Amino acid sequence: MRGLQKNDESRRKDLQKCSAMDWDDLHYVLTVARAGTLVGAARRLAVNQTTVARRLAAAEASLGARLFERVDGLLHPTKAGEVAISRAAQVKAEIDALESGVGNDYSSAAGVVRLTAVPILVNRLIIPALPSFRAAYPRIQLELIAEPRNLSLSRREADIALRMSRPERGGAALTKRIGRLDYAAYGPRGCNADRLPWIGYEEGLRHLPQARWIAAAAEGRHPAPLSVNDAEAIVQAIYSGLGKSVLPCCVADRDKRLERLGPKAILSREVWLLTHRELRHEGRIDAVIAWLQELLATVP
Repeated sequence: MRGLQKNDESRRKDLQKCSAMDWDDLHYVLTVARAGTLVGAARRLAVNQTTVARRLAAAEASLGARLFERVDGLLHPTKAGEVAISRAAQVKAEIDALESGVGNDYSSAAGVVRLTAVPILVNRLIIPALPSFRAAYPRIQLELIAEPRNLSLSRREADIALRMSRPERGGAALTKRIGRLDYAAYGPRGCNADRLPWIGYEEGLRHLPQARWIAAAAEGRHPAPLSVNDAEAIVQAIYSGLGKSVLPCCVADRDKRLERLGPKAILSREVWLLTHRELRHEGRIDAVIAWLQELLATVP
């Protein structure tokens, strides 16, 4: 119990320090966290890499702690970094609400929001970003439904859905394109990928753009050891050395167990957000939508 109290007191002091920091420094910290590299952050901020490094150093000096550590070429937040990132996300949400001129105070929004997306987006993109969401919207309870099939909004199986293709127009759902995911080929790190078979999708999903690309690449070769119905299963199969496949770059590039096969993306897919018309202007729904838009906007 005493150890937990010490941890809580340490976190409280870190938050107080973050609250006193210059917003510009926090903005740089948040951008570095989302980009994963100084070069990527510099590109997003339209400044040079030296400026990013200098502002990050200023933030670390203000807190008296290292905020990031380098692992396999990417910058990962330390414990102090996680606190700074959470505070930065909260401040940005407050600034965005002011700049938008919207009367709703999203930070006071409350209630349950059911959000559905394919498992790889839930597990690898949304959940890692939840600390910033919890800091910005502490009274909203997210129910995440990782599901390959498209749940029905009209039957209220979910309040918000992320889809990887343009939905059909009409009906009770409002739709909006909020991002794009680049895809590339990946294999297990350190293995000779040339000798590995391609892992593809089961018959019902062979219409997907990445499934068609895999089928073309695998044509004339030995059949794959298995077919799956979701990209999360593909990740696990690659971990096991069963083959190589195509994955979203924003997920696989950050995974030290995966290695990209070639420098360029091979295809892109749009990300669409759907919500029920009757729910669109509820504060809890608006808050989650705003957060998802920001999250997808920062995907490299």
